[in-house]
Amino acid sequence: MSINRIEPGTRMSQAVVHGSVAYLAGQVALGPSVAEQTKGVLAQIDALLAAAGTDKTKLLTATIYLADISTFAEMNAVWDGWVAAGGAPARATVEAALATPDYKVEIVVTAAI
Repeated sequence: MSINRIEPGTRMSQAVVHGSVAYLAGQVALGPSVAEQTKGVLAQIDALLAAAGTDKTKLLTATIYLADISTFAEMNAVWDGWVAAGGAPARATVEAALATPDYKVEIVVTAAI
């Protein structure tokens, strides 16, 4: 079975397709608020899923990392408007220190092809 790496780098690829599953790296975006960063992250996820030959209607899992869990509702307001009706993935949301204090949210997803 082949492996397709999307936007490969020396440390990581933005997505890897193996078999009928696309595995995306954690996506982050800059912005003044959790809502703005979440919008940016979800746009990046849409683009990577398209490059992998799939879309958000085929999400399998999502893990969301928030620098501050008190922003859970703010992130969910954007997520709920983006996730496909009837296509919500298995999901976990956790509070975690992210790579830099500028990042407030990071999202990792897998999707069927």
